[in-house]
Amino acid sequence: MNTKNQLLILLSFCFSFSYSQKNQKNSIVKPNIILIIADDAGWNDVGYHGSEIKTPNIDFLAKNGVEMNRFYVNPTCSPSRASLFTGKPASRMGIVAPISDKSQLKLPDSIPTLPKLLHKNNYQTALIGKWHLGLQPSSGPKAYGFDYSYGFLHGQLDQYTHLYKNGDKSWYRNGEFIEEEGHVTDLLTNEAVKWISEKRDPKKNFFLEVAYSAPHFPLQEEQKWKDPYMNSIKDSSRRDYAAAMSHMDNSIGILLEKLKQEKLDKNTLVIFMSDNGAMEDWDSKNEYNGIHPSNTVLGDNTPLRDWKTSNYEGAIRVPCIFYWKDHLKKYKNDNYISVIDLLPSILSLAGDNNMPQSIEGKNVWSTVSENKTIANKEIYVRGHLQESLINKPWKIIRTRHANTPADYELYNIEKDPQEKNNLVAENKSVAEEMKTALENQFKKDAKKVNYDKIK
Repeated sequence: MNTKNQLLILLSFCFSFSYSQKNQKNSIVKPNIILIIADDAGWNDVGYHGSEIKTPNIDFLAKNGVEMNRFYVNPTCSPSRASLFTGKPASRMGIVAPISDKSQLKLPDSIPTLPKLLHKNNYQTALIGKWHLGLQPSSGPKAYGFDYSYGFLHGQLDQYTHLYKNGDKSWYRNGEFIEEEGHVTDLLTNEAVKWISEKRDPKKNFFLEVAYSAPHFPLQEEQKWKDPYMNSIKDSSRRDYAAAMSHMDNSIGILLEKLKQEKLDKNTLVIFMSDNGAMEDWDSKNEYNGIHPSNTVLGDNTPLRDWKTSNYEGAIRVPCIFYWKDHLKKYKNDNYISVIDLLPSILSLAGDNNMPQSIEGKNVWSTVSENKTIANKEIYVRGHLQESLINKPWKIIRTRHANTPADYELYNIEKDPQEKNNLVAENKSVAEEMKTALENQFKKDAKKVNYDKIK
């Protein structure tokens, strides 16, 4: 064998070894993913934002992970979840408000969903907790690609009877209604722990969503969760809300400990987020036969403006954290990220960059993992009361009326995150550009939506 041939064989061997090592490394880095969703937690309802509510486990994630400072969702829960699972604005599917009461509305069957796409990449999927994208077992998570599901189908429920506000059943496991005793927060946490340790396939990567009902009303917490706030929070409603947050935070700590016990913590990306901003109060007289007291004070979106259901920052800009031990460094990310960006980003981590054409979100993993500045992009959000469009640093909000022209508001949310100074009159050229961009997005929406009570 001559020297030239020997050299070719050696190079071929080195290349094969290097390629093999690279593939092994990639297979190791491919993470499990746990997505934890709070229900109606406001900007100032987490400790790391300065809240009086104690959330040490959520704070741990923030102190050791990537704090997403500009993470945008929808003004209410069903639309945020529809956007999450499809990677596109929920209004494209006609979902602009909560799916409620006896509604037959559900997530469309024809759209590729996150769990179905993860299946193609050999991930096992489970959803434990709130679904809210179809109120019957036949339109539950299993129909959209989840291997395992447990929790409640509706948007809210009594924490102990597990019934919806009108008395309908909601508590289920794998497509069948069931009866169980216990507080919802505890039951969901116990099920998640059991699924991680006993029910999942250890040979596969997994995607697990744990969608809590807390701190959504009705607030039914044991005294032990209220005790830390007896002196610091005077209003009893706010105290009960804080107790619900603390209960959920404690449960998050249990999940993190389970990951350690199972030696999964180093290969599991944990994402925490709220589905929308907090509600101001709750009048309970027409729900649950009036057995629960109304709440005069619930969440806190300070310093952001307004409450759930609006398109102001307090409703659509929410706490969000990415934590992956030994993989993500701690920092605050100021890029503008939308909930529709989660699907393509998660898929990229699963090794899939062939996105269906229906997906409008962008893969933003490079900014999460490396703090790279990403290209400016539009974030369009349609609620049941307003529509908004963000194109940094500008945000335009339109409030439509049935018989009079729409109202427009324009804010520079970099300089004015509290949305105090409407600049429509002062920046007419910017306002006109933003109006046109907003209308172009609006035209892409479904012609029929699940809220048509524009006054």
